[in-house]
Amino acid sequence: MKTLSKIVFTLFILLFSPLIIMAGEVTFKITKKYLNFPISHKVDRAKMTFQVNGKPDLSVVIRLAPDEAEYWVFKDVSAYKGKTVKINYEGDEKGLSKIYQSDEFAGQDNIYKEKNRPQFHFTTRRGWINDPNGLIYYDGEYHLFYQHNPYERDWENMHWGHAVSKDLIHWTELADALYPDHLGTMFSGSAVIDYDNTAGFNKGKTPAMVAAFTAASSEKQVQGIAYSLDNGRTFTKYDKNPVIDSKAKWNSQDTRDPKVFWYAPGKHWVLVLNERDGHSIYTSANLKDWKYESHVSGFWECPELFELSVDGDKNHTKWVMYGASGTYMLGSFDGKVFTPEAGKYCYTTGSIYAAQTITNIPASDGRRIQIGWGRISHPDMPFNGMMMLPTELTLRTTKDGIRLVSVPIREVESLCKPVRSWTSLSSDEANRNLKEFYDADRLRIKTTIKLSHATDAGFNLFGQRMIGYDMNSNTLNGRFYSPEDPTSMELTADIYIDRTSIEVFIDGGLYSYSMERRPDVNNKEGLHFWGNRIEVKDLEVFSVDSIW
Repeated sequence: MKTLSKIVFTLFILLFSPLIIMAGEVTFKITKKYLNFPISHKVDRAKMTFQVNGKPDLSVVIRLAPDEAEYWVFKDVSAYKGKTVKINYEGDEKGLSKIYQSDEFAGQDNIYKEKNRPQFHFTTRRGWINDPNGLIYYDGEYHLFYQHNPYERDWENMHWGHAVSKDLIHWTELADALYPDHLGTMFSGSAVIDYDNTAGFNKGKTPAMVAAFTAASSEKQVQGIAYSLDNGRTFTKYDKNPVIDSKAKWNSQDTRDPKVFWYAPGKHWVLVLNERDGHSIYTSANLKDWKYESHVSGFWECPELFELSVDGDKNHTKWVMYGASGTYMLGSFDGKVFTPEAGKYCYTTGSIYAAQTITNIPASDGRRIQIGWGRISHPDMPFNGMMMLPTELTLRTTKDGIRLVSVPIREVESLCKPVRSWTSLSSDEANRNLKEFYDADRLRIKTTIKLSHATDAGFNLFGQRMIGYDMNSNTLNGRFYSPEDPTSMELTADIYIDRTSIEVFIDGGLYSYSMERRPDVNNKEGLHFWGNRIEVKDLEVFSVDSIW
């Protein structure tokens, strides 16, 4: 009788209790949207595995706080409502008792209001982010997928995070889209819309959104695909992954970051893949079976390949190939082979890395828009990393030849409200006029500086050099830069200052750079022009609205 009572009691607990804790494991009957996890960097990472209704689901590493949490992270479990989730943990099991489920994630009331939260750049609610992935426009939405560690503010456990936007400015973060699996964690990649159902994933009139990604393990990196029939909200991985396994060909672990696009003249898909010392090109008729075609040395990670008109002339185009560091080549492309004709050049430097352009932008728009990862930290925050401003890429003929130009997209203008403007100022006059903006945590400043009496000059923010031009060596913040007029003594700059970052676009986007905002706490100069008898020919100050 006692045995029967024990069995009945156990069944009752399993069926109706939302939480069961045993040594090294905890079980939840999911009734809420989130599971919340306490994190402490005072403990080492330990393996945590999830089972859903008794089946293996996910394995990650996490610093589960056994005592006081430094911050909290969460897992969206809304897809598991009504199911049983068992969590096994190989670290200190005391932290298991602190995990709880709720329809809110811990700290939700203060989200986007935190002290070091960027106000007009995208950041994830919790965890680490790096490379943008799968940038695509479809059915009225821009999709931003990105490298994401949901369980910590440092790099690990690579998922594909997901956010959507109607205007590329205001973002809504959704549940993670791709999760680690038996092939490895989810490294960078891209996405396309398979309108012609070449892969056979479409359902009725609904075309599949197909993501190409790198699955990375300690043994090798391989390429897989997954498809979505609900506007990227959920993905199903192709059951015959990987579709490319090229480690043996290159004898290298480094084979990753597939960028896929449709090549209309050849009626086939093209996949550009970073392999060993550069970018390889593959082709396919169906997104599943890929043929190696060619290779271009001299790039590292996150390949891009696209066609742009020169000076807006649709009859004069060049193909652009670039890598994660912002260097690029110009050339031609026949659907299988990229032939370099000029380069390598550099159009952007600093904190930005791994920028990717958006696929499937309507022809009526016609812009080539990119978003890059901002390698910028956010002190004392439960998140890390950010996305830089979306920029439009164009090709312009300059005194040095055709060059790639990058400027913030026009939608950014909607955030910027003019506050003050002046012309023909001395540096002292300009500095006095800017005093009222010392306390602003976000600003846009446009200026033209004439350096005719100065061997070097620039513009600082509490001692941090946003602009520093040396006329002796022709360097701008330490990098060689020659203005379009080689005898010019003028420099124009469009500067975006957020809580943790600074982005600077020089001479209409011919060169741009970014940096972490690190003012000197002991410096009292604020916004400060410097240089012998320089003229601030024009100066405009804008407030910038929060996107949150």
